[in-house]
Amino acid sequence: MISTPDFIRKNNGISREQAGEIAAITNDELLGLFAVTDGLRRHFRGNSINVCSIVNAKSGLCPENCSFCAQSAHYKTEAKSYPLLRTSTIVDKAMHAAETGARGFSIVTSGYGIDNKTELDDIAEAITAIAGKTPLYRCASLGILRETELNYLKDAGLTKYHHNLETSRSFFPSVCTTHPYDDDIAAVRAAKAAGLTICSGGVFGIGESWADRIELAFTLKELDVDSIPINFLNPITGTPLEGKHVLTPSECLKIIALFRLVLPDKDIVICGGREVNLRDMQSMIFYAGANGIMTGGYLTTAGRPAEEDFRMIRDLGLEVAKPMTV
Repeated sequence: MISTPDFIRKNNGISREQAGEIAAITNDELLGLFAVTDGLRRHFRGNSINVCSIVNAKSGLCPENCSFCAQSAHYKTEAKSYPLLRTSTIVDKAMHAAETGARGFSIVTSGYGIDNKTELDDIAEAITAIAGKTPLYRCASLGILRETELNYLKDAGLTKYHHNLETSRSFFPSVCTTHPYDDDIAAVRAAKAAGLTICSGGVFGIGESWADRIELAFTLKELDVDSIPINFLNPITGTPLEGKHVLTPSECLKIIALFRLVLPDKDIVICGGREVNLRDMQSMIFYAGANGIMTGGYLTTAGRPAEEDFRMIRDLGLEVAKPMTV
């Protein structure tokens, strides 16, 4: 059992062997573990909690067959399908996020990547407008892009790029067969080469093992990503994972703790599925090591009202990180 943050600080995170020990701990040991992960969060990230928001700027008809995704064209779900939103609509969403108190805002589109130059130009225009009208940091999640496209968006004002690996290389073929894992690795590296801050994580509860979770954590560490979004499966009717719900709140918290221990100085952001999986234990995510949340809804599922999230943060004696231009 890991008992002190000092060793982790000095050695830049736990080893793979120690990660296996974390996977094996019981619920009775969680509070002792949280004393370490909470200390690491405070040491490396302070008491300010980053709050971000997204817009589903292009939805549905995705050619990829990710087994958890409601937007895949391979499955019949109730998710809406529509082309890229107008620039003014995207900017309005960003301005609302800033008014609500979010620190960051991400433009998210479905699909393998951006279909054409017109779409890329429209997104670049939206990013520039957001930079001029709000203090938000600007993020985008546009699939697998080339470095030239990412440099173009960076010149327009993009500061962060999001692209999840979703799970371990070992388990990925059980999740998606329409593109190889190396494409996702290449997307992260291209964004890093463009000089963007990197946001990359995964989704949990999709059938992966603890070994897969540990493998993903160390892959992200090797890629030296800046922020790790953690999503928990919210099973959608019509997808292959319909009806699958295996995570307990305690297991979710242990997953968060694992990533804080492996990547002690990075941002850990809890995103989709937290309301469904953590239920009354949502406030424990910060003790487990998280220092960020996504609020205001996800791609195809609703979250809870942003004011409830802000109140939760304040009730814990933590601070909401202030918006700032990056």
